Amino acid sequence: MLQPFRLPRWLAALLVCLAAALAAPAGWAQRLVVDGQPFDTAARIGNTDLKLNGAGLRQVAWFKAYAAGLYLPDKTRTAAQALSGAGPKRLQMRMMQDVPTAEFIKAFDKGIGRNSTPAEVAALKERMARFDQILTQIGQVKKGDVVNLDFLPGQGLVLTHNGKPRGEAIPGEDLYAAFLRIFIGEKPTDERLKASLLGAAWS
Repeated sequence: MLQPFRLPRWLAALLVCLAAALAAPAGWAQRLVVDGQPFDTAARIGNTDLKLNGAGLRQVAWFKAYAAGLYLPDKTRTAAQALSGAGPKRLQMRMMQDVPTAEFIKAFDKGIGRNSTPAEVAALKERMARFDQILTQIGQVKKGDVVNLDFLPGQGLVLTHNGKPRGEAIPGEDLYAAFLRIFIGEKPTDERLKASLLGAAWS
């Protein structure tokens, strides 16, 4: 007489987990993981839903500094559209090392200088100094910290550190575009990171 077929316990448990995943609500948060750093595929700033355009790793040789993700209202694979597109934006950095904010200030100032004309840098000087002061007050960003550089229309650049807003909004689309060019401009800090932020690594 044939014995009834029974699934191994491990296989039955796996099937239950798969069924639960397939039955998850449509709003279930999805994530893209970059070298262990999770990025939600959607974010909301004000009343606007943003999509994760791309995410990648900033690495020099063996040194992994941070992972970064770019959020936009609509996905694009071109830097020009990402820079000129209207609406809120977010550049999220997930730290993989402890870094004094003085090093951030040097990197930001250098990146803006490389991707802006002398006239543009002159127009940004006072506002860049205000941003540098906000960073200085933080003192140090540590491994595991999350830093968001958000652009809010009508307000400007807003920096949050581990979910806490720091300082006041600094006005100007030109300022935020200058910061984005550090990552996706003609002379980015990292060409591979630029490609990843523009969606080269996933669709």
